[in-house]
Parts: sequence; C-alpha cells; structure tokens
Amino acid sequence: MSSPHTVTSLQSAPELERRARMIKYTVAMGIRLACIGACFLVSGWWLLLPALGAIILPYFAVVLANSATKEAQKVTPLRPGTVSVTNLR
Repeated sequence: MSSPHTVTSLQSAPELERRARMIKYTVAMGIRLACIGACFLVSGWWLLLPALGAIILPYFAVVLANSATKEAQKVTPLRPGTVSVTNLR
C-alpha cells in the first residue's frame, strides 16, 4: 500500500513537532539516568565511561532534540497558484 499523497508541502503541526522533540529528549535523559546508575555499579577506570556519558549526554540531547526544528525550517511551503510558465517556441 502506498503512502497518502500530501496536498501541500507544509511543515508538520507544532504539536507533532514538539512531541517528537520531547520523545527524543526523554530517551536521551533515560540513557543518562542509566549512566548515572552505572556509576554506582562500576569500579576502576571503567567508571570513566558512564561518568562521561552522564556529563556529556545532556548537551547532545538538546542538540538532537532541536535539530528536527532546524531541518523543518529549511522546507519552504509551495503556495497554490504559483505555476512556472515556459516558452513553447
């Protein structure tokens, strides 16, 4: 079955965009919580891996969540009635 055709090239609704960003951020923060929990379970130099994950991951979570917004702004909607006319001679 093919996907439905869109009438316009408009961006997705703000609610859907916000929901997608919140899901990405929540997943990343869940991984951060797992890294913090692993800090209590791991010893030795292996402790650096979850510690770095817990420290660095919030920055990447924000960048990842907001990258969808920047990509969506690159698309310009097509307006009805704009037809390019070519010379047929």
